[in-house]
Amino acid sequence: MSLHTTTHLHNVPAGREAEYAAWFDGAHAADLSRLRGFRSADRYEVTPEQVMPDIAQPWRYLSVYEFETETPEIDLPVLGALLADARDAGLIDDANESERIFSYAMYYDWRSGPNHQKDKPFSSMFIIPANFVAGMEAEYHTWYDEVHIPEVCRVPGFVAMKRGRLSSVQIEPKRFCPGSEIVMCAHQTDDLPFSVKDFSARARGVSPSGIAMEPRSKAGSFARTVHFFRRISGAEQWDGGIAYSGDLSVYPSDFRVTGA
Repeated sequence: MSLHTTTHLHNVPAGREAEYAAWFDGAHAADLSRLRGFRSADRYEVTPEQVMPDIAQPWRYLSVYEFETETPEIDLPVLGALLADARDAGLIDDANESERIFSYAMYYDWRSGPNHQKDKPFSSMFIIPANFVAGMEAEYHTWYDEVHIPEVCRVPGFVAMKRGRLSSVQIEPKRFCPGSEIVMCAHQTDDLPFSVKDFSARARGVSPSGIAMEPRSKAGSFARTVHFFRRISGAEQWDGGIAYSGDLSVYPSDFRVTGA
């Protein structure tokens, strides 16, 4: 069986947020549990913290659906019918045709770093619709798997990553996707501004930790966007501070506000 992930980026009409949440946790969850190959579903909401603050964040909500299936052409489209129920009920605001549903064949499941507390839920995640430079695919995969994933998963609060490729099986409404690849990074932190700031600082080589990320591979296209979302579904929520296997005492107390 292989892992497939469907992301649903959408908005909810003002005043109907609680109704959507009740549908997702109630009738929708019950319907999902009967789908062949269904593994899990979680909801997320966009955060104020973004590493690309100048790009548009057109979606308030992200739902992530996981399937284990060898026949995505049969199993994934069934999810589309369930989402159509919410759309027909007026629970999805698609007035400007911003809704996006993308399905991916994942290269692998979550790859954890030393920060990951596997018995605890994620607090948030970022997703990147990404691309590699033509003719440099092998280098792109090697850089991500051997260099970038290990270094990102050592940032305080950043705990696991996984990647995949846009599937040939897509769910209606089929609309433009800016990337052939998907990169997902999960967090366990109750101070996302701190974690995001150190992520950026390590990338620029100015982190108080003294740790700097390797230069970005030229195989990774700049035709990409980054979107941070906090987890809002599930009875259990992250409450473990900032997951970090290193020493947080090296960070000044004002790092979140005035750090380099």
